[in-house]
Order: sequence, then C-alpha cells, then structure tokens
Amino acid sequence: MPVPELIAFGPGVKPAEDQFDALVVVGLNASAFEDAVVEAHRKIDAQFGSAVVLVPSPAAFGGRLVISQVAPLADYDDVRRFADAARAGVLKAKNAGSVRPFLSLVNVPETEGFQNALVVALLGSLAGLYEIIQAREANGEDVVEPVKAIGFNVASEGEVVTVPRLVRAIEEGRRVAKDLCSGDPERMSALKCAEYIVAAFAGSNVTVEVEGDLEVLERDYPLLHAVARASVPVKRHHPTVVRLTLKGEGEIEESVLFGGKGITYDTGGADVKAGGIMAGMHTDKGGASAVAGFFKTASLLPLKGIQLVAELGFVRNSIGSDAYVADEIIKSHAGVKVYVANTDAEGRMVLSDLVSHLRVKAIAENLPKPQFFTCATLTGHAARAVGQYPITLDNPIARDRGTSVDLQRVGEVWGDPFEVSRLRKDDFEFVKPKNKAYDVVQCNLAASSVTARGHQFPAAFISIASGVNKQTRASDYPIAYTHLDIAGASSEDGDLLFGRPTGVPIVALTAKYLIPRIAQ
Repeated sequence: MPVPELIAFGPGVKPAEDQFDALVVVGLNASAFEDAVVEAHRKIDAQFGSAVVLVPSPAAFGGRLVISQVAPLADYDDVRRFADAARAGVLKAKNAGSVRPFLSLVNVPETEGFQNALVVALLGSLAGLYEIIQAREANGEDVVEPVKAIGFNVASEGEVVTVPRLVRAIEEGRRVAKDLCSGDPERMSALKCAEYIVAAFAGSNVTVEVEGDLEVLERDYPLLHAVARASVPVKRHHPTVVRLTLKGEGEIEESVLFGGKGITYDTGGADVKAGGIMAGMHTDKGGASAVAGFFKTASLLPLKGIQLVAELGFVRNSIGSDAYVADEIIKSHAGVKVYVANTDAEGRMVLSDLVSHLRVKAIAENLPKPQFFTCATLTGHAARAVGQYPITLDNPIARDRGTSVDLQRVGEVWGDPFEVSRLRKDDFEFVKPKNKAYDVVQCNLAASSVTARGHQFPAAFISIASGVNKQTRASDYPIAYTHLDIAGASSEDGDLLFGRPTGVPIVALTAKYLIPRIAQ
C-alpha cells in the first residue's frame, strides 16, 4: 500500500531545486503567479484562471507549473473546494509525467472552516492518486501509482512532523478501507477480507481475532448466520467475524465500539435484486471496510486515554436452497425474536448480533464512557434523502452527549461532512410486533427509498434486536448508540459500479476521537 512520501518544509526552509519535478499552485487567485512565461500563456489561453492549466516555466520545479484555481467562495462553500482543486492540480502534474510534485497553497481564507485547508488539500490529492487494489495487482503499483512524494510548506516547525504523520495515518486508513470495499466478490470474499485485515495489522498495536467456525457463528451470531446460510455450501464464500481491539496509553477514559456491516456481495437473497440493481453490490461492505480503515489510522497515531473495539461481520447474502426467507422468526444473540420480512434487509440482521456482542463485552468489562456506532451502507433511502453525504443519528443518550452534532461540526472543517438525522418514537412503532410470536419486525415490504423514514427505522430495529434499547438513561449501564448510514457516501459520485470508494467517514471519526487523544 504505497502512500507517497510526505515532505514538509518549515518556515524559511526551501527544497533543493532537483528535489521535486512540478510546482502545483492551488488557491484563491492562484493564477496571479508572476512569471514572464505565465503572462504569455495568460494572453493566449482564455481558460487561464478558471481551468487547471500546465505551463512550462523555468521558475518551477522540473519546469512544470500547474495552476489550479479555487473559484471565488460563496457563503455555502466549504474547505472541500481546496481538496477538489488540489486533486485536480496534482493529477494534472502526474499526467504530465511528474512523480514528485510540490503542492503550494495560496490565499487560503483565514475564516472559520478553512483552518485545516492544507491537510484537506493533501488528502484530496492522495484521493486522486489512489488506484483500487485490483488495478494495482493487475498492472503493477509503480505503473498505476507512479507518484513517489509530495512536498509542501507548513506554518511552524512542529508541523514539519505532525502534519505528515496525521495525513499519512489517515491515508493509510483510507487505503485499507478502499481496498476492502473495492475488491470484487471473489477478490474480497469474507475469508479474503479477514486475511487482508490480519496482514494490515501485523506488528501493530491492534489485536485481531477472526471467528470463522460455522458452528460458533450459528450459535453465537444467529441473525448473521441466517444471512450467510445460502453461502455455506461454497467454502470460499464462508462468513467470518473479525474483532479488532486497540487500547491507548494511560488510563482509559472513553470507549468507542463499532459494529461494521461487511456484506461482500448482496444478491438480495430470496428477495432477489432484480431489474439490474444487483451490480455494484460488492461495495455493500463499505461500513466494515471504513471501520477497519479507522483502526488502521488509529494504529499509526500515539493515542492516550481511549479504547477502540470493533466487530466486523463479513457475509455473502447468496441465493440458494438453504437461503433464509421472509416469514422466518429467528432469535438474535440478544434473545430477541425477529420476524423476517425482506431478505434484502440483511445488513441490520448482521449488525444486530455484532452490536449485541459489543454490548455484552462493554457491560462485562465496565468499559468507561461507552459510545457505540454501527457503520453501514444500509439504505437506499439515505442516498435518496441526502445524496452523497453520510447520515448520523443518535439514540437519546448519544444525543445528550451531542455525538452526531459533534461529528457534523468536525466533519465540516475537515472536509468530511455529515447530515444529522433523528431517531424518533415513530421508528420504534414502525417495527413493533403484530402478534406475540415475535418481538420485532425486521423490515417492511417496500424499498427503503420509497418508505417514509426509510433510513431511520432500521436504527430502531438494531437497537431492539441487539438489546441496546434496554441500556437506557435509567439503567445501571447506559449506552450511547449512534448509527452511521454511509450508503450515499461510500463511492465517489454515488456510483457503486465504477466510482472509487471514498473511505468515508474515517476523516470525521479521526477528527472527533483520535486527534484530541494524540499524546503530546
């Protein structure tokens, strides 16, 4: 997983002339570069100052000057404008043959919301340079990812170390998430996802456990195993649960626990995805992939006072004679009887058992200040409601803490914005039982995208089926629970077939939970 070397230069320090081979200037009024060749180019190119341009200039590293203008900012713009411009500029340099570009940000607004423009611009550049794992394996990493280093200036001596460390940690994490998410149904089957994760954390401070025993999964993860039943006859499609644990230095003051949906391929099961909507469903493991990536980022930062725990369920929702079907009643790990209404609502089944195990662990070990998350490409309704943004919604305890509002706030200034939704009593009423044979209804019969509150009520189901709803404000061990639906945000341009995975919401989670915990 080659991330380009990130080379920071402090105040007054200049790179050697041969250290880089292109100068990429990004910012407001970036075209105001004083150079005779630039002036000549300005006179003959009507796009100068609006499009990304490459100008031969003896004043630039390697004779290549790329100017990527950030358009005048409107009130509704945010720091992502710098990510977009940096990405376009660095890609222009790469396509011109540069392998060591120097990124220079100019005229960055000093107003609130743009204070992290450099990090966001670097992450935008790296997102553009990333190629999916199978492209790298098929063509060679040096061929599809030729850029070896990116240089840049920082404002202080301390940032010479801290900025490259943070950017590299985030990008390493995003690459783990993107590799897992982008792999096709065979390249990243459940077993191969587990294999990749074990290799990614070898020698790190993250403990990895892989549970693949089918008898254990059937007994301890009954909802997850039900989803996997049709895949069991095919050994290479067997399900796995991957557990991750990381403990920071010192006394643990807060615990963050994740359940990650890792559907390696979603046929819809018996309620098959017909009519051409199955293609792209190898990316239905985006939630578990993002959580694994977040742990990779955490493993590369010196953290204190925080513990991270995750259960990732990698399962293929196949079609077959032993597939689970609507009308079945299945008891969850938490002992809750679930009425199955739609086998294409498999993600909430998997997540419920994962969260139930996390609940048992947190209570048994009395983990301090627990904050639970589920992260999933869960509903089409999320994408229909807010487009290419992730959604966050809290249970009452998490709302008391302001978890979703905080995620939205930090995401905004780090270029990884969220939309905040709300879990309400209507969502619990929607899944309440219709008779005494079961405790909760898994889903309705319509697609989530045409169902009122189609992205909210699944969080109510997970709360009930996992037993988290019993850990109330008045209980001995209240649990804050936040659901992250990243269905619209997991692939660039919302394109599940051909869009590159984004690694959302690693940046926002890092800003909220890791950056404040970095040991000084």
